Amino acid sequence: MKTMSRGRIEFYKENYPAGTRIQLDLMGGDDPRPVPGGTKGTVISVDDMGTVHCKFDNGRCLGICPEVDSFHKISEPIEVQNNEPKISM
Repeated sequence: MKTMSRGRIEFYKENYPAGTRIQLDLMGGDDPRPVPGGTKGTVISVDDMGTVHCKFDNGRCLGICPEVDSFHKISEPIEVQNNEPKISM
């Protein structure tokens, strides 16, 4: 497998942070149990090789290889607000 450039890896880390929603278009390669095209998921992380690790809505967790698999972003990560009451002493 071809090594991804450092700049390309940084692109995926910046543009697909944890919590980003994606949709898989096509899983390439020779995976014997590919995730079906159209499946949506949430990015867990992007590793130092550029693999986008996702938890898919169908329960599967799998790494997407951007140079082999086709996917696109469907929403930005949602920031979780801290709604706990503030207590002052």
